[in-house]
Amino acid sequence: MLKVNDINVYYGSIHAIKGVSFEVQKGEIVTLIGANGAGKSSILNTISGLLRSKGGCIKFRDKNISSILPHKIVGMGLAQVPEGRRVFLKMSVQENLEMGAYTRRGSEINESIEDVYERFPRLKERRRQVAGTLSGGEQQMLAMGRALMSKPELLMLDEPSMGLAPILVEQIFDIIKELNSAGTTILLVEQNAQMALSIADRGYVLETGKIVTSADARELLNNDAVKKAYLGG
Repeated sequence: MLKVNDINVYYGSIHAIKGVSFEVQKGEIVTLIGANGAGKSSILNTISGLLRSKGGCIKFRDKNISSILPHKIVGMGLAQVPEGRRVFLKMSVQENLEMGAYTRRGSEINESIEDVYERFPRLKERRRQVAGTLSGGEQQMLAMGRALMSKPELLMLDEPSMGLAPILVEQIFDIIKELNSAGTTILLVEQNAQMALSIADRGYVLETGKIVTSADARELLNNDAVKKAYLGG
């Protein structure tokens, strides 16, 4: 479904992403793990068109999307939940969800909103509430719900557990598994490597902008070097 080949991203003279290549198959949960500053978010932002690679190629469903505008990439079925949630703080929950459907038209949008409320009952209770007054966990649910409004085939999640209490982290990861079981392919960036690998099919380990290890998630969980660096083992 997604194939990233030899992407290189620069911030001025800083070479942040260095020849990264990986792929995500339909139906998988694939995770990118690594320390802060390893380049995980930059990779997602490059896939979604917010950053541009110097060379290389990104293909989504066999179509080169390397130079396509971000809103058109969303319309193709690839959505991102950004780091830090970035909900529209002065809009209501309902308005945020409606914004997530800006690539779509017709009565199906209302059906999608109800689907989101069914998956996130807490959002339904707060549908008229201003998003800036929600808790961190509720804002994360809203950011995920907003992304789902575009009906993505591939959902990219950037640090969904950041700043959340452990019980909310478990809820968010349960929702990720449910979305995947319902047919959504997932690319997950997460600093909580233990949680990410526990639900993923495969994983890639990033260090200073390069992929240094890749394997099945279970294998990475039992890899001594990965344990020592990321799992507290």
